Amino acid sequence: MKPTLLCGLLAAAAVCAAPATASAETISVLFVGNSYTFGRVDPVMSYNAANVHDLTAAMWATNPSGSNVFEPHPWGGVAGIFKQFTVQSGLDYDVSLSTRNAASLRGHFLNTNAAGWDLRGNIGAQTWSKVVLQEQSDESLPKQPGLASNPDWFRNYVDKIEDFAHNGAAHSYRERDFFAGATTAEQTAACQAATGSSATSCNTLRNIPANSFAGAATQVYLYQTWARPNLVNGAFVTSTDPITGAVTRTTTPATTFYNSLAGMTEDLRLAALAAAAQAAADGTGGLAGIAPVGESFQRAVSSGRATLDMWAPGAATDGLIDLWFDDGTHASKYGSYLSALTLFGTMTGIDPLALGAGEIAAADLGISPADALTLQLIASEQLGFTAPVPEPASAALLAAGLLLVAARAGRQRRGVAAAR
Repeated sequence: MKPTLLCGLLAAAAVCAAPATASAETISVLFVGNSYTFGRVDPVMSYNAANVHDLTAAMWATNPSGSNVFEPHPWGGVAGIFKQFTVQSGLDYDVSLSTRNAASLRGHFLNTNAAGWDLRGNIGAQTWSKVVLQEQSDESLPKQPGLASNPDWFRNYVDKIEDFAHNGAAHSYRERDFFAGATTAEQTAACQAATGSSATSCNTLRNIPANSFAGAATQVYLYQTWARPNLVNGAFVTSTDPITGAVTRTTTPATTFYNSLAGMTEDLRLAALAAAAQAAADGTGGLAGIAPVGESFQRAVSSGRATLDMWAPGAATDGLIDLWFDDGTHASKYGSYLSALTLFGTMTGIDPLALGAGEIAAADLGISPADALTLQLIASEQLGFTAPVPEPASAALLAAGLLLVAARAGRQRRGVAAAR
């Protein structure tokens, strides 16, 4: 479905903004992740930064070692877009983000960054209502020669952070403890084989202090990331200017690991399910849910509403939404918007489509009402709020569908008004 077709029908559909709803108390949310959460480039990176708490801004000001010049704090990112959705929906959410470029969940928990930032301390800074975990983009993928994946670290550190948020008891462990073996030597060998770590690393004693703000009621969500076009056949090598962050595409074919975006998306989906299963197995509360952002991306391209092959000669002029930034890994403003929509629907239980064509964050980011509504519909379909709509045989069918959306939004507004 082309955005241009949808745009011509918006007036007939008369889709309205989301209704305001009452919130009993302030909900505190912490987003834990990296540039897939803070947005990598403007207009997303600094979006709504004044209304969210960038918990690594002060750390960066003190010691920016390892940080990119083109990623100055404070950051808003996907968390900032999410915050705007909650405001427009009448929800009282206090939103924070603890993010660092290229950070893994292991890096967050063990504070392995070069600058010595206390990222684990951010998780333990208060009792959070909700915590969102976003892993490094390739960490959860199956091991392949040349691919920087580490699925064992992914599963185990989702579990570690979930336990830290829910229980928070002081403890010590060695990473060999994650692996089966009749002896210490066998566990160490299994750790080395699975993760590529040294025997020293596998046997290092990790001392974790208590989290005095742990809470059994904290809801922990996993932010499933998206397939990366730069890892899929047909990709080209890109270079990033270290000062400006501008990306230049070369004519050199990139080393790739997947035949399709769909194949990588499936591996990301299965990895998220495996992490959720492990987190649930030890009785510490487990995950409240998985935000299927990567599956929303795949739905967008497989349904013909977003560009499937960003490397194709006509990709920039195909009339479809471009979900990825020029480097083929980070999200564009459209991809970040779709991410925030999927997270919003997952975490609040509100249909993203209720935000409507006049949604404020989209306008602020320079996303047209037509494209905003298309992305909302994709997230709504992915989360099961709306039945997937096949490509219409005529504009009249599409207009009728949008009128149904408008009618539903009207019913929601009337229900809220009656409850007041």
